[in-house]
Amino acid sequence: MGSFVRSILSKTGTLLSVYYAYMVEYRAELILWVLSGSLPLILMGVWMEAAQGGQFGLTPVDFVRYFLAVFLVRQFTVVWVIWDFEREVVEGRLSFRLLQPLDPGWHYFATHFAERFARIPFAIFLIGLFFLIYPQAFWIPDPISFCLAMVAILMAFALRFMMQYTFSMLAFWMERASAIEQFWLLFYLFLSGLIAPLEMFPPVVRTVVQWTPFPYMINFPASLLVGMPVNVLQGFGMTILWFLIFLGLNRWLWRLGLRQYSGMGA
Repeated sequence: MGSFVRSILSKTGTLLSVYYAYMVEYRAELILWVLSGSLPLILMGVWMEAAQGGQFGLTPVDFVRYFLAVFLVRQFTVVWVIWDFEREVVEGRLSFRLLQPLDPGWHYFATHFAERFARIPFAIFLIGLFFLIYPQAFWIPDPISFCLAMVAILMAFALRFMMQYTFSMLAFWMERASAIEQFWLLFYLFLSGLIAPLEMFPPVVRTVVQWTPFPYMINFPASLLVGMPVNVLQGFGMTILWFLIFLGLNRWLWRLGLRQYSGMGA
C-alpha cells in the first residue's frame, strides 16, 4: 500500500513539474491571460459609482473588495480544456494519449493545476498594485473564512474543469464542441456573480440560481473571502453535488465517445 501511494505521488509530482515548466516558458502569454481576466475590476468601478448614488445594501468599499475577490477567484478557476480536447480529437492526436497507461483527463487537469502556480506571482503583483490605488479597501480576511475560501476556490476550479471537460466529450460527435461552451458561458457570466453579487438579484431569482452550479464557481468563494454572509453548508454541498453529476455524465460520454472515435478510424 505504501509503495502504491508513493508511486501515485511520484507520478503526480512529475506531471505537475513538467507542465509547470511548460507554462513558465510562456511568461508573456501568461501575463496576457492574467490581464484578460480583468473584467471584474472594470465592473468594480461601475458598481462603485452606482453604490454612491443608490441603495444596494453594499457600500462602495464592499463592492471594491467583492470584485477584487472575484478577480482572484477567476484567476484560479479559469479553464480551457474544451479547446485542447477538441483540437486533439479533430486532429487525431488523442490516439497517442490513449496509448498511455493514464487517462488523458489527468494530463489536462495537471496542465491547468500547474498553471495556477505560474499565475501566483502576477496575481500578487496586481493585488499589491490594487491596494496602492485603493488603500481604503485593504482588509485582512478572517483566518477561518480565508481557509474556507481557499477550499471553496479549489472546489470551484474542480467543478468548472469537470463541467467544461464534460462538454468537450461532445467533440467525438461534432467538430465545434467549443460552441456549446460559448453558449454555456452566457449563463456563467450572468449567474455566477461575475457581473454582480448575488445579493443584487431579486429574491425569487436568487433562490432559483442557488440550485444551479453557477454561483458556486465565483460568488460563493468570493463571498467567503470578503466575509459576506453565505450558507457554507449549502455552498459546499451543492458544489460537491454538481461535481458528481458532471463526473457521472463525463464518464458516460467518454465511454460512448471512445466507441465513436475508434469507429471513425482515428
